[in-house]
Amino acid sequence: MDKKWINITRKWVDWLPFLSLLIASLLINQLSNYPYLVEKYYSTGIFPWIATAQRWLFGWMPFSFGDITYVGVLGIGLVKIIQCSIRSFQQKITISNLVHSLRFLANIALSVYLIFHLFWGLNYTRLGIAYQLGISQHTYSAKELHELNCDLVEALNTTRISLGDSLVIYPDLRQTFRLSSEAYLISEKQFPFLRYRYPAIKPSLLTEVVSYAGYSGYYNPFSGEAQVNTDLPAFLQPFVCAHEMAHQLGYASEGEANFVAYLTALNAKDSFLHYSALFELFLSANAALMEIDFDAAVLNNRYLHKWVRQDKRIYRNFLLGKKNKLEPVIKSAYDQYLKANQQERGILSYDEWIGWAIAYQKKYG
Repeated sequence: MDKKWINITRKWVDWLPFLSLLIASLLINQLSNYPYLVEKYYSTGIFPWIATAQRWLFGWMPFSFGDITYVGVLGIGLVKIIQCSIRSFQQKITISNLVHSLRFLANIALSVYLIFHLFWGLNYTRLGIAYQLGISQHTYSAKELHELNCDLVEALNTTRISLGDSLVIYPDLRQTFRLSSEAYLISEKQFPFLRYRYPAIKPSLLTEVVSYAGYSGYYNPFSGEAQVNTDLPAFLQPFVCAHEMAHQLGYASEGEANFVAYLTALNAKDSFLHYSALFELFLSANAALMEIDFDAAVLNNRYLHKWVRQDKRIYRNFLLGKKNKLEPVIKSAYDQYLKANQQERGILSYDEWIGWAIAYQKKYG
């Protein structure tokens, strides 16, 4: 064969992985425009098998395999960057070398994009929990928000009193993991789509970093593990567990994960999970009320039982103790990440569960 054709063939072979990954990424991107297909064939078809296999593979480990992997990849990445920087000073940079390096980086980026969307990311474009329950994403009125907050104040006070006095001992993290898993087993009887097997929820190995970044927990789509920030006050941890487990079931939207966690708490026998979910919903709902009726929101806080107010102070002090200059930057980046994944309201999408909670209450009582 002619040398010229050999060189052309080699060049095509070099570009083949990049072109294949690019075409596959474009196809995945186009699929996100068809929520019904994503819901039917991916979110309730392929994904449950992928997620269950991930939890089966890594759930038995007493530590977070995903956290260790993240740290390892970051470390290797930093070493590679340093090595490339040294070489660039020692050697003459040619167009060929530059193209090769850029193609290599593009292949890595496209591979991560594909794996992320195939393992979990497509769930951002599914029809989701509102479709499964037959409710709409409710645009609530001021009156409905008032009523929800009144109900929450009463439920919060009653539930908190049932737990005992101000010295109540909350379950430790391992007990909380078990209680949250049991809550999903109960919810599955009423809502089969909340079937959860092979728990893989673990304490974060990066708690200090997570706390200062302002997060309560996170889901690793590459290992299927859910991690909880162990610095959190104990009364918040049950809801965070249920929220991260909702992500494991394919509810990618933060608002959906909040609502699924709340729905699971409603069906749970455990009062700690009830209280944790009611506490979180009240924080969101009363903050929303404060924007339209400040005086009513202040009164709601005054009507809270002294033990609930005590827990609010504990939570506020926790947030103040972790406040730093880096947190807003990280949250801004996460806001852009959510918007890039079809969450138009970005980080504000966490509060969408208020509308779903009202819509669910109107339909189911």
